[in-house]
Amino acid sequence: MSIAEAYDTPITRAPLVPPSPPLAPDHLSAIGRISRMRKNAISTWGPRAYQEEVVQGRFFGRSSFILNTPDAIRHVLVDNYENYSRTPAGIRVLRPMLGNGVLIAEGRAWKHQRRTLAPAFTPRAVVTLVPHMLAVIDATVAELKAKAGAPLELREVMQRMTLEIAGRTMFSFEMGRHNATLRDFVMEYANELARPHFLDMVLPLSWPTPQDFARARFRKRWTAFIAKLMAERRAAGKNDGAPPRDLFDLMGEARDPETALRFSEEQLGDEVATMILAGHETTALTLFWSLYLLALDPVTQDEVVEEVSSVAVNGVPDLDRLKFTRAVIDESLRLYPPAFLIARAATAPDTVAGLPVRKGDVIMIAPWLLHRHEKLWRQPAAFIPQRFMPPSPPPDRFAYLPFGAGPRVCIGAHFALVEATLALAKLIRAFRVGLQDTTPVMPVGVVTTQPDHSPLFVIKPR
Repeated sequence: MSIAEAYDTPITRAPLVPPSPPLAPDHLSAIGRISRMRKNAISTWGPRAYQEEVVQGRFFGRSSFILNTPDAIRHVLVDNYENYSRTPAGIRVLRPMLGNGVLIAEGRAWKHQRRTLAPAFTPRAVVTLVPHMLAVIDATVAELKAKAGAPLELREVMQRMTLEIAGRTMFSFEMGRHNATLRDFVMEYANELARPHFLDMVLPLSWPTPQDFARARFRKRWTAFIAKLMAERRAAGKNDGAPPRDLFDLMGEARDPETALRFSEEQLGDEVATMILAGHETTALTLFWSLYLLALDPVTQDEVVEEVSSVAVNGVPDLDRLKFTRAVIDESLRLYPPAFLIARAATAPDTVAGLPVRKGDVIMIAPWLLHRHEKLWRQPAAFIPQRFMPPSPPPDRFAYLPFGAGPRVCIGAHFALVEATLALAKLIRAFRVGLQDTTPVMPVGVVTTQPDHSPLFVIKPR
């Protein structure tokens, strides 16, 4: 039995195949690749990337390797992860928003941050934050009931909802008055500064590019905004001797278990920025894509309703019994992984998949490709949530990477899955979701996997 066959669960009808960008030619020049990358990084890959286990190429004098085999991916992300660091272009794109937070820190700084943050994101800690999530989700459902029947941009609604959840779980206060400002920051950066230019690719980090100067100006405004949020939270105070009431308390009091060090003010600001951005934008995208797929597939939508209706206790979904709803989230993350590309540069020679890797060579692990690879999945372009349900075995740990893998796996993965599953359950239980806009929505890779436009949905109360 092939790997693809092992991951397949037969269904009795033709599955939905959502739209996706056309493939690139297999042989693109470096300039052609950069030109496509600036518009949509997903459109830079040709058929070979979806069919072969390793695709080797050249990029400005260095070898590049696209890895689509789980054993090779495990080697890079787990067995020898310290030999692979973020690429200069990746750091240039992420650092203005995230500073030196846990997502992009390296070496000892990363280990300190990871050890210090870990207690705040355990399943037990996340349970204490669920009431914050449910309060915001319920308020969003109530708000949408007043707008039922009218065309809606659900992507914007999901962004506001997940930002509010991020704000309440982080700061214990409502984010409504800050929503527009934060959204403006995110959209400004995505549209103007997050797309890599030619010089971003070829110059070392010590040589600033023209875009870097613009990014530095952006970062000054952005860090001032984060500092304002932190000051507002501190002004609210904390009862002496009371247990931490939100992530800000947990992060502010956290100490590295090995060194007993706390975060500095600058470090805390970078962690807050990372958690707010990673905690709201990626979950909003996951919910958007899930709702889009269910709008295109009303039969699957009805299956979600049937499950949610049968497992609710006093109006609250029983998370442990939302198996199919969670499978819809998992399948949405397979088709539209928020982080579509993990790029690493080798810091020393190595051997990967039997091939020699030199210092400076670039390793690319693309969840977008991996999740749609013809040797790993049956009908890889189709929306089939049943592949994440028994009797199908779970996919290989290194064939499905919506949150990465290994020591640097996303620290907030459990938080995000709990939030997304509860939100989808409540929304689909309350509304039948359809599309008014019939223009196909194409995924665009710019930092995250975003829609090329925000379609208009129509929701009707059930």
